[in-house]
Amino acid sequence: MRTVYAKWMTNWEQRLCFAATNRVVRPFEWGLEWTARWPVGPGSPPTDEESALEYLIQLNRDATAHSDEFFGYDAIPEFHLSDGVLRFRSRVHTPHAANNIVHAQYFPAKDHKKRAVIVLPHWNASRTQHSALAKGMAKLGLTAVRMSLPYHDSRLPAETHRADYAVSSNIARTIDATRQGIIDVRCVVDWLEQQGYERIGIVGTSLGSCYAYLAAAHDPRLKVNVFNHCSNYFADVVWTGLSTQHIKTALEGNISIEKLRQVWDCISPGNYIEKYAASPRKAKFIYSKYDTTFLPEFSKSIIQKIGNTGVDHKVVELPCGHYTMGETPFKFIDGYHIISHFKRHL
Repeated sequence: MRTVYAKWMTNWEQRLCFAATNRVVRPFEWGLEWTARWPVGPGSPPTDEESALEYLIQLNRDATAHSDEFFGYDAIPEFHLSDGVLRFRSRVHTPHAANNIVHAQYFPAKDHKKRAVIVLPHWNASRTQHSALAKGMAKLGLTAVRMSLPYHDSRLPAETHRADYAVSSNIARTIDATRQGIIDVRCVVDWLEQQGYERIGIVGTSLGSCYAYLAAAHDPRLKVNVFNHCSNYFADVVWTGLSTQHIKTALEGNISIEKLRQVWDCISPGNYIEKYAASPRKAKFIYSKYDTTFLPEFSKSIIQKIGNTGVDHKVVELPCGHYTMGETPFKFIDGYHIISHFKRHL
């Protein structure tokens, strides 16, 4: 039987989730044109719809097997820091000019002791969200860089009002956006090293947590990590999450959840457990008991798999939901767990 608290929390979650009224149900698309620039794959994309599914399944197998190449990049970009904002051209080119320029807010600590943390916001975060966390880190001696995710805030294409192109019913574009986010993060690490930072950590929330995990798994320089919400499969979160039901509406009837897992395998954290565990880590996994977007069983599953590898990690369960984690008092509790982890281990 659900407790009064659980019902109250779920109702609060729903109110916060559905406060947004600008969600758009976009058409289902395989998006094979997005695969043209990827460094792996089974050859030229098919021209018929019937072959698209099998092509993408095989491409995901190749990308997962050769993920160092898939999430790799050919050269360090030129960086420009002005008025506290780091900008550089993404190593992943897209048809959207605004999205091709990475924006990252820089919050230097006065006495940083060569320590820095990359902060990755949640899906559809505004430019100011998560800045308070970054500023708090800087005040406590940890330089922070708050990076805008692909198709978010300053990188938002003119024809969109939300970060729809980062996660959508366009299968290959969603993969491309994720790949771009991971490569952008790794370039920020390059810049921090150029500035003399020797110990670099990363924290991600929601979609940012997925990006943070994939980046850390493919970049051993990111040894201290905090993941706010986590899941084995990218597909499961989209299929079951309260905030992505408009995407599921477009997916249903075109692809099953089982096939969706396969075509998004290469961006699913659960497929890189061994790679993540191959380098020394100090990790913290934070999830919420009443999460209706990243269901708690998804978080518990990947945490158990991480635990089985022997990775040094801590787990925190907060008595709130996905959206309510950003509300008082839970945002302060969450912030404490995040910053204390980096203060202790970075």
